Amino acid sequence: MTGRRRVVITGIGPITPIGTTRDGLWDGLRRERSAVRTLTRFDPAMFRSRNAAEIADFRPDDFLERKRAKRLDRFGQLAVAAARLAVDDARLDLAVENRERVGAMMGSALGGVAFAETQVGVALRDGFKAVDPSLALTVFAGAASCNIAIEFGVQGPNSTNAMSCASGTIAVGQAFRAIRDGDADVMLAGAAEAPLAPLCFGAFAIIRAMSTRNDDPARASRPFDRDRDGFVMGEGACVLVLEERTRALARGAHVYAEIVGFGYSNDAHHMTAPRPDGSQAARSMQLALDDGHVAAHEVGYVNAHGSSTPLNDSTETSALKRVFGASAAPPPVSSTKAYYGHALGASGAFELAITALAVEREWLPPTLNLETPGPGCDLDYIANAGRAARVDYALSNSFGFGGINAAVVLRRAE
Repeated sequence: MTGRRRVVITGIGPITPIGTTRDGLWDGLRRERSAVRTLTRFDPAMFRSRNAAEIADFRPDDFLERKRAKRLDRFGQLAVAAARLAVDDARLDLAVENRERVGAMMGSALGGVAFAETQVGVALRDGFKAVDPSLALTVFAGAASCNIAIEFGVQGPNSTNAMSCASGTIAVGQAFRAIRDGDADVMLAGAAEAPLAPLCFGAFAIIRAMSTRNDDPARASRPFDRDRDGFVMGEGACVLVLEERTRALARGAHVYAEIVGFGYSNDAHHMTAPRPDGSQAARSMQLALDDGHVAAHEVGYVNAHGSSTPLNDSTETSALKRVFGASAAPPPVSSTKAYYGHALGASGAFELAITALAVEREWLPPTLNLETPGPGCDLDYIANAGRAARVDYALSNSFGFGGINAAVVLRRAE
């Protein structure tokens, strides 16, 4: 098959701290309240940072057969459950599909490391014979896409990347290319993350990457604000159903938005600090715009990575100015991480779902907790209250440790 085919989003399956299902996520956004609280999954008293955005009501038996659920760790359960939600939302009947033309692309920064952490404790306490025999099959990040393939019997392109906090965006971008280039007709694409365990959590606390606003958790994540002091860790999963546009329309699928461009790059600078001038972050955005044949002035909204760390937010602002500085009116920008924390690799998948819904429903979510913009943070960040707006093109950014930058451009459905 040749030529560039058009790719649309027809299913949205989120499991997030602010809501599960497409409508649950949207309702959570419209409430304009943070889900960040003091961490309860374990006692965080040993750490400087003690806040997190947890999913309190996830029951794997609601999505998987009980026997199957027991074979998966929380990371795997979240991935498969989000895929189930996405397939159901898309009303996709896989029984009539050519399953060799349906694939799965996922992302995860840490995969099943949190489950491995618990099993190390079991081994030290009770010996290696007590270790869960599923450990070898759950710890690797590829368990996300492989378990989705098994659950749904899909035999097309399959991979899970572990590109830090850009993983979800890269997974969706790669799935977009697989369909556009003719390697698949349908892709289940997104990310899952379950990092709320002492060692995983503590690793980020040790390097002082997370907020220490422990006395006011709901205001701890504050992207672009002068008093931001680090991100808040979250968890969750989100899977999107991507389809070749002609076949989606032929089966009467609802189209949320069209994916038109994807770009990614690397700072080649530092493992944790972004390149100060934002040049490669800007390049990833420009590559995505060029890929979609979209001019900067056509973009009506940017969902920023906006992690609430001192370096990221000012650097991302600089990168946005590089891309949109020549526009007569730079687009409004918001970071939605103040709602649900930073779910590492899953964040980009959350945010692409949010961006698609924002474009479709003509409402741009706000940047919560933005009281006084920090130095160098001087764009229109849609502070604290959402905004009604009709947007034809929108861009979603994700950046990660190791200098990874990724961006996806969406277009309003025709």
